[in-house]
Order: sequence, then structure tokens, then C-alpha cells
Amino acid sequence: MITGAGRNIGRACVLDLAAAGFNVVINGSKDRAACESVAREAAASGVDAVVAMADVGDVGECRRLAREAIDRFGAVDVLVNNAALRPAKPFLEMQEADWRRVLSVDLDAAVWLAQACLPGMIEKGWGRIVNFTGMNAIHGYAGRAPVSVAKHGAWGLTKALAKEFGPKGITTNAISPGPIAADLEDDDASMHHRRETMAKVPLGRMGTPAEVAAVLRLLVSDGGAYVNGQMIQVNGGGQT
Repeated sequence: MITGAGRNIGRACVLDLAAAGFNVVINGSKDRAACESVAREAAASGVDAVVAMADVGDVGECRRLAREAIDRFGAVDVLVNNAALRPAKPFLEMQEADWRRVLSVDLDAAVWLAQACLPGMIEKGWGRIVNFTGMNAIHGYAGRAPVSVAKHGAWGLTKALAKEFGPKGITTNAISPGPIAADLEDDDASMHHRRETMAKVPLGRMGTPAEVAAVLRLLVSDGGAYVNGQMIQVNGGGQT
């Protein structure tokens, strides 16, 4: 199950896992058409691809999403917490609603979805949880306090779950993408942030969603079975 899977990195993750033979649950919050398009692409690999729309910023919606996936497939073997909000706003202008909304999507969703999916993983003695963090989990950025806090929290959650559930055969890791060529936000703050981070990438280019998805595939494969509690940076050598 991949959240935020209608485009960009989420879409690439769905298609890569489908190509590897995984049935996939494709989650989005608003753009059903985009999710259905991804589902059709994934189904071409011969797997079962299901669209499950839900606002993961709502704990009830998280639990409903997990129930739908479990009812369909019996368990969620691989949980990918990719959905995120990345608004830019000066700290002194931030309202409580701004703070709560970002934390609910970028951090709380990973908590509640993991809690809902872990019992099935424990029963099987096998599972994979992958949380997406990003450079906000390593560096603080002006104007993005809630995002930085949420992503630091997702990194802490990753380490805690790795220790608690590793003995059950379940690995938990994080992927931290750098600047990725994707459907970009077009507001001035986002573009400035993108240019600022790109200037620090030794490879001199943006990464691609497929390059991020390739790391996910390693983490959920037998070859990644001994990787646990790690944050893997996919950033071209920038912001290490």
C-alpha cells in the first residue's frame, strides 16, 4: 500500500513494485483520475491494482484505508508512507490549523497506518514499512517549520519501529529523496527552495522518481532483508 501514489515518486513506487509482482493499493486524497491511471499502468504488469481514496490526515480515514486493503488482500505486507504536504509560510504567520494539518499528513498518518497494518505483518512474521522523510528530516528550512518537525518525527518513528518489530521479522526504514524531477509546485517559495537545494548537488542534476523507487524495491526485497532502522538518502550527494 502506497500513500500519495497518484503522481511523482508515489506513482513510480507503485509501478516498480507492480513490475516486481506485488499487488498494489494506490492511495490518493483528491485526484481519483490520476490514481486510476496509475492503477491501469500497474495492472499491465499482471497484478491486482486497487484504488483506495482517503485523506490520510484523518485518523478515521487511515483506519478505513487499512481495513479496505486488508479486506481485499488479507494483509498489507508492504506499507509505504509517502503522502506529504510541504507548504511554505513564515513561522510567525503560521496558525494552529496550518501546524496541525501538516503534522497530521506528514507524521500522524504513518503512525496510524503502521498501527493498523502491523498485526497482519506480525502474524506472517514478515513485513516492510518504508517512511519517506526527505531533506527536511536532516536540515531545518526557513518557512517550513511544521514540515521539518514532521519529517524529523518520521525518522524517529522509523528507528523506534525498527527496534520494536525487527524481532518479529519486520523491517522499518526511511528514504530521504533530494531534489527530484517531478510535477513541481509552481509557487515562488517552492521554486526558490528547489534552486537552493539543487545548487548543492555534486552530480549537477535532479534525480528521477524511478531512481527513488529503485531504492524502495531493494528495501522490500529479500536482498534488503538485513537493512533495518536506516535512512537512505537519494540525493546525488547533496545535503549529506
